[in-house]
Amino acid sequence: MKKEPSLVGTRYVLAVKDLVLSATYYQEQLGFTTTWSGEGWHFLQRDRFIVMLGECKDDRSAFETRNHSYFAYVDVNGIDNLYNEYRKKEIEILSGPETKPWGQREFAIRTVDGHRIMFGEEINHEKITEHAI
Repeated sequence: MKKEPSLVGTRYVLAVKDLVLSATYYQEQLGFTTTWSGEGWHFLQRDRFIVMLGECKDDRSAFETRNHSYFAYVDVNGIDNLYNEYRKKEIEILSGPETKPWGQREFAIRTVDGHRIMFGEEINHEKITEHAI
């Protein structure tokens, strides 16, 4: 029987200038663990969020791409707890947490390389009223 194709997940591939600095940041600040590392590459994971860091010393920095530096919108359970965890660390928090009209509670960070990540949790109507800003 022919198996129907399905999309089962994503892995984010990011160019970084300093692989050791970036991998350490993801581990110590964002709570990721290393799943593999080799020449010029470092793969990390936290729960189901997978990042593949590739060292590109001479390429343009994500800081230079400004608003185009967002690479992921991460669905989260326990958004406020994650925000509280991250604000105690050396993480640049860009916004939030805020409840949005589209039913998400969100906050954004910028990594040591300038890549931006938005974290969001779908909330029900009662939570929208409770957390409205």
